[in-house]
Amino acid sequence: MLEEFDGSLFALKDTSSQQRGLITMACLPTAAFYFLPKVVRRFNEEFPHIRFRILDLTANDGLRAVARGEVEFGINLMGNSDPDLDFEPLIDDPFVLAMRKDHVLSQHKELTWPDLEGHTLIVVDRSSGNRTLLDASLAKEKLKLNWFYEVTHLNTSLGLVEAGLGISVLPRLATPQDDHPFLITRPIIDPIVTRTIGIVRRRNGRLSPAAERFLSMLIRTWKFE
Repeated sequence: MLEEFDGSLFALKDTSSQQRGLITMACLPTAAFYFLPKVVRRFNEEFPHIRFRILDLTANDGLRAVARGEVEFGINLMGNSDPDLDFEPLIDDPFVLAMRKDHVLSQHKELTWPDLEGHTLIVVDRSSGNRTLLDASLAKEKLKLNWFYEVTHLNTSLGLVEAGLGISVLPRLATPQDDHPFLITRPIIDPIVTRTIGIVRRRNGRLSPAAERFLSMLIRTWKFE
């Protein structure tokens, strides 16, 4: 069990530039790879002596880590029903279609789910929170994804797409954020399916001063940029 302030209290005699501590957090791999580094860099510039332990975990594993006190907080998907956890939503992350720039569907500005039929589809497996959310949302519209390749990690699906093996439905945060030499994304509508990402913490838990400062910066950055 992680002690509430273990390794995270500021040294009282230090100046602000010499404050020390440890922030332990769980984070969805997609957010850890594409978004989190920017916020950590900003925080490090202001508090260069505060260390980070970042556990990039699946949605379910991340929730368990928060509930067990193994981390102070998590960046996770909405959908938790644990009464001992609080969720603060930050952003809605829509699912998009990732494909090579030379794929026939890249000519469209936006796509509908039936447009994907007849094309080789790459999806993550049912152990993923993303897959669970996607299947449930499409089932309400009596839609179903007919996949050809099923993988465990989102990055693997992007690798297969880049190799020209198919197309993949991914959260926008899981796709390259800058211009990619080979890949392109398009929004999928009717319906638009989104996942909500936010901060998960223990309802009666206390965050360390370092974690409080970091979360404040994270929320400002994510909500207003």
